[in-house]
Amino acid sequence: MTFSMRTENPSSPRNGGTEVTPTPSSVGFLLVDPSHKPIYANSEAIRILTFPAHPRKKKHLETLLADKVRSVFSHGKRLSRPDFSTEFISGKRRYLCRAIALPPNTALLLERKAARRLDASQVAKRYNLTRREQETVELLMQGLTSKEIANRMHISPNTMKTFLRLVMLKMGVSTRSKIIGKIIEQAKALTA
Repeated sequence: MTFSMRTENPSSPRNGGTEVTPTPSSVGFLLVDPSHKPIYANSEAIRILTFPAHPRKKKHLETLLADKVRSVFSHGKRLSRPDFSTEFISGKRRYLCRAIALPPNTALLLERKAARRLDASQVAKRYNLTRREQETVELLMQGLTSKEIANRMHISPNTMKTFLRLVMLKMGVSTRSKIIGKIIEQAKALTA
């Protein structure tokens, strides 16, 4: 089997070879052979495992992914077991990796691990947020970008920004970080 990925114009001579163009997805999927060499990776797995590097050439990407798989997942010989679950960090984000044995290969599912969630329903009641505004706040608390929030909610980025502006207005704050700060402050008050 050969390593596979979505590419932009495979015959493009730009940068001396094929360019990788990841597309957004919610779960990273990686298939590795018995020697732990990646044989398939979806765009989200590529994004997670190569952050912050953005390799453009397919050969560089293959090498980077193989090195990352060995360093992150082979630590403690985790991949020698048929099924396992582990956490790792890429950038500032924490991910959960679940392995599924598909003899002779292993499938790896990579999902962003949310930090301990605060109850957004209490915030929604206190500030009279609509269901969609509450959903926006919950996704914001998971550390998602505006584009990621819009994708998850299946709305345009402009609609998502409108929801955020309405939340800011109702909460009496002027930035996304102040929304989070106010929610954390309220959560601390409730647990004290």
